[in-house]
Amino acid sequence: MTKTADLRHHRAMQLSRTLAWLVDVASDCPGADRLLAELGAHLVADGVPLAAGSLTLEVPHPLIAKRTWLWRAENGRVIEALGFAPSGLAPDPPDDAGRRWLRDIAGGEVHEEVVGRPDGPQLGWIGPRPFTADEIEQLRQAARFAATPLAVLAARATLRATLDAYLGKRSAGRVLAAPLRRDLGETIQAALLYADLRNFTTLSETTPPADVIAALDAWFDRIAGAVHAFGGEVLKFIGDGVLAIFPVVEASPRRACDAALRAAGAAEAGMAYLNGERGAQGLPPLAFGAALHLGEILWGNIGAANRLDFTAIGPAVNLASRLEGLCKPLERTVLVSGALAAETDTPLVALGSHPLRGIASPCEVFTLP
Repeated sequence: MTKTADLRHHRAMQLSRTLAWLVDVASDCPGADRLLAELGAHLVADGVPLAAGSLTLEVPHPLIAKRTWLWRAENGRVIEALGFAPSGLAPDPPDDAGRRWLRDIAGGEVHEEVVGRPDGPQLGWIGPRPFTADEIEQLRQAARFAATPLAVLAARATLRATLDAYLGKRSAGRVLAAPLRRDLGETIQAALLYADLRNFTTLSETTPPADVIAALDAWFDRIAGAVHAFGGEVLKFIGDGVLAIFPVVEASPRRACDAALRAAGAAEAGMAYLNGERGAQGLPPLAFGAALHLGEILWGNIGAANRLDFTAIGPAVNLASRLEGLCKPLERTVLVSGALAAETDTPLVALGSHPLRGIASPCEVFTLP
């Protein structure tokens, strides 16, 4: 065997360890960041001179169009760059964001491979010098064998992103961790926020449907944004209403109650700003009511035998809903139950005890100053 042939045979034997890892182990990687880092490390161990690598995946997400992970060979670290959808938080960056980053690392020509389908994941690599023909072949083989673990990873990410978008992160995690049965749930303590728009029926009957949807989206952006900013989770959009929870995860419910109060205040501020914009456009303001309560809820699956819903039910949810109905007669935007008021040091204004429809005992009611 010639020296060149022997070298190629030796490299092929080395590469087989990378391919074996891709076939046997890579599908178990917890995420794209670890897959990229470990694949890069295996290739370096096989003699491919790498300075950095990138992996780009398209993801189904309301805001994010692409996720790109960027790996540095010198320290093994991975960072992530997001490409936002046209309706997302920022303009969609150019498709060559990963390529430009790789060039910044080491200069020279970037070697890229599209994995699987023509629109599939994209692997990019750059070295301290141009790759040889044998090294390029090694990278191409690695990309071909990476197709299956990347397909598994993409399917897993798609499922998680879809559930997160429709259920919220906590609820999505609970659904993924448990069997799909309607008899599964748990009782948790949580601060509840129930809110809806005022006079929505009139708005929907006097406004073109597209404008109604735009108004609803703007309202949900403000209330859901405030909930998420303070660690809560929107559990349901109910028509023009929102049910959100702030689970109690400590011995005292104070942190959850304070978070719910801050979210309600932030929603008020957000809606005030939105109404200023609507006024400048000649549109009527949007009024809303919100109720906050603390109690135990059953958090889990309900529904038909083959059609489930993940939600929260219980007397605490009923009380929050009924309390929100007092916002209009009491001419207040935010009402707080006595149960939640007792667990916070936030200054509140007492509004007395009020009967609630369908609730046996009157409720002590407070509001924000």
